[in-house]
Amino acid sequence: AATMRLNQNILLLGKKVVLVPYTPEHVPRYHEWMKSEELRRLTASEPLTLEQEYVMQHSWREDADKCTFIVLDAEKWRAQPGTSEESCMAGDVNLFLTDLGDPSLGEIEVMIAEPSCRGQGLGTEAVLMMMSYGVTKLGLTKFEAKIGQGNEPSIRMFRKLHFEQVAVSSVFQEVTLRLTMSDPERQWLLEQTSHVEEKPYRAGASEPR
Repeated sequence: AATMRLNQNILLLGKKVVLVPYTPEHVPRYHEWMKSEELRRLTASEPLTLEQEYVMQHSWREDADKCTFIVLDAEKWRAQPGTSEESCMAGDVNLFLTDLGDPSLGEIEVMIAEPSCRGQGLGTEAVLMMMSYGVTKLGLTKFEAKIGQGNEPSIRMFRKLHFEQVAVSSVFQEVTLRLTMSDPERQWLLEQTSHVEEKPYRAGASEPR
């Protein structure tokens, strides 16, 4: 299934965050974030040139095993209609289909890169919205998150979202947390995200909000 292409024309509107497809417009800001050594360490990323970042964005867009949204700060986005999305960017959220033998398992990761946007629940809502998208659109029933052992806030956030620790890798110094969507969990997830609206996304067009 061409997972990534599924979301290239939709925008998900939540209370605190707006999820939009990752387009070339977002690359410069993303590239600025990734100059941070701390962020690269937390996301296990290599430093890339701006040119490489554009190539990466394009390859992510074409990748059938990955679904990526850029996380926008909904407050900023609503406050200035017609504002550039780049100026509202808070981070990103990804789903990877990592297990070829099990298409119902998605690995999820979130990064709130903009320091002023941290600690306000944007990451939590972004993960809930992404999980809901995974369950309703991609047929996922299990989620995994791999987090660096030292990244307490992230581990706490996933635990709050009912994930349970299933493994610790001392080699990679990371913790694996997992959530299986039983009926009650699915019900809970859909309730948590019942306010989310799906709208058509047209990159670069400033639409009436």
